[in-house]
Amino acid sequence: MSEAVRLTRLPNGLTVVSETMPRVETVSIGAYVHAGTRDETAAENGVSHFLEHMAFKGTAKRDAAAIAREIENVGGHLNAYTARENTAYYAKVLKEDMPLAADILGDILTHSTFIPEELERERGVILQEIGQANDTPDDIVFDHFQATAFPDQPMGRPTLGTEEVIAKMPREALMGYMRHHYGPSRMVVAAAGALEHDDLVAQVKQHFADLPTVDPALGEPARYTGGEFREERDLDQVHVVLGFEGPAVATKWHYPTMLLSTLLGGGMSSRLFQEIREKRGLVYSIYSFAQPFRDGGVFSIYAGTGEDQAAELVPVTLEELRRVQHDVTLDELDRAKAQLRASVLMSLESTGSRCEQLARQLQVHGRIITPDETKAKIAAVTIEDVQAAAAMIFRSRPTLAALGPAGKVPGLSSVVEKLAA
Repeated sequence: MSEAVRLTRLPNGLTVVSETMPRVETVSIGAYVHAGTRDETAAENGVSHFLEHMAFKGTAKRDAAAIAREIENVGGHLNAYTARENTAYYAKVLKEDMPLAADILGDILTHSTFIPEELERERGVILQEIGQANDTPDDIVFDHFQATAFPDQPMGRPTLGTEEVIAKMPREALMGYMRHHYGPSRMVVAAAGALEHDDLVAQVKQHFADLPTVDPALGEPARYTGGEFREERDLDQVHVVLGFEGPAVATKWHYPTMLLSTLLGGGMSSRLFQEIREKRGLVYSIYSFAQPFRDGGVFSIYAGTGEDQAAELVPVTLEELRRVQHDVTLDELDRAKAQLRASVLMSLESTGSRCEQLARQLQVHGRIITPDETKAKIAAVTIEDVQAAAAMIFRSRPTLAALGPAGKVPGLSSVVEKLAA
């Protein structure tokens, strides 16, 4: 851990971590809760996201307008997001306004009032958000993919929740979820920028003092199953997601898998882009991505194509998945390493990214991973490592989700047969 990074664990179990960046004039600060969609029951699916919305709708000493006004009065901004394993609340301000940002974040996470009128208004907003997602095929197809890969379990449920659950979710459900999951042991307050660590700790002690004293267990383990989902819609394109079981984030396979994703479908020079878009003209958009979780993951390929091209798209993609298991060149591996290394280092120029990385590393690995360590791990990956990762991933049971005029997309049995050949 570099001298610029400091970590303090408060007596109540809350972790405070910071990185001082003396050449900037701003501070990013966030509260990162190690709880998300996969911690929800079926009856409360979407509560993490609903709670994220409601946190900005009023506290015991600020109404919704005051929260927005105070942060914007100093030129700062405040935001949040919900993911499958975590929920984040964060702000970016000028360095002299860090105490205000810490005050507001602590206030919304410890003294939110969930005023019934505000809750009903925000319920309507979220229902509109779900409706918008349902009308966006290249968005909602990923929810169908996730539900098929992880059926009948929290990991497979949509982050936004469903219209049926959100429409009747009571105020008590949000308050109870916050009391149960937003304890100090499941939260990291991280900051990066022009700050002094001791000042940050003093602010956190003051403004996060009223966190509930709970120590909830992590949600149930993810159980990847795989399978097939199709929905016929009257669309110009069929949207296809083909995926496989991937490794967890804290394993030796993490960097080989990230490099596999980069060289296979991570940019304009990648195999899938060159073969399927540039040489064959079958798609406008195609890419691969790895999503590692704490106890598993998925490796997926997305493509949108015309109905007439769908029959050719999947077999060509599968051939690339077969080839990469035994045919990776040093040039393309070096190019993938350069892309991944640059992506990591460029993100470090942002106070927001550095802040988020610190929290994520502590929650996943229990320690800070330096940029030099990351670069060394990327550099150490061999051709054999990438090929072995490809063989492990692409020989798992596939998941196929297709939305649109999907009649010409080959079925799951065809995928299994071609990859096993």
